[in-house]
Amino acid sequence: MPIIAQVLDKSNQFLGRIPEGALTAAVVVLGCSLSFGLGILAEREGKMADIRIDQLPLEAGLPAASVAAFSESAAAQAEAPVAEPAVPMKAGGQYVASKNGTRYYLPWCGGVKNIKEENKVWFSSKAEAETKGYTPAANCKGI
Repeated sequence: MPIIAQVLDKSNQFLGRIPEGALTAAVVVLGCSLSFGLGILAEREGKMADIRIDQLPLEAGLPAASVAAFSESAAAQAEAPVAEPAVPMKAGGQYVASKNGTRYYLPWCGGVKNIKEENKVWFSSKAEAETKGYTPAANCKGI
C-alpha cells in the first residue's frame, strides 16, 4: 500500500506544477483533433462506398462485340444507380494515353480528363503501352 500512496503523492505534486487551465486546454485540443480525424475517416469511408467498376477484362478468344453486349446486360441488371457517368472506354481498352504524350493512365485517373477524345490512344495491356514507348503515369495509383 505505501507504494500506491507514494505514486499518488508524486502525481499530485506533478499535477500541482502544471498551470491552471493547461490540462483543460490540452483535453480540449486533443478532443478536437480526435473529432476532426474521425470526421475525415467517415467522409473517406462514405466515398469509398460509391466506387463501382463496370469494365470487364477482355479474354484473348472472346470477341469485343460479345463483351460489349455482356457489359450492357450486366449494367442493365445493376441494382444501385451510378452517381457519376461511367468512364467511356473503347472495346479492349484498359489503359489510355495521349497521342502527344509519353505517359499512360488507367481510364479513371485524373489526367485522362485533360486528353481530348480525338487524341486518346487505347491499349489492352501495360506491355502493349510500354512497347509503343509510353511509361506509367506517376500520379495514377494502381498502375
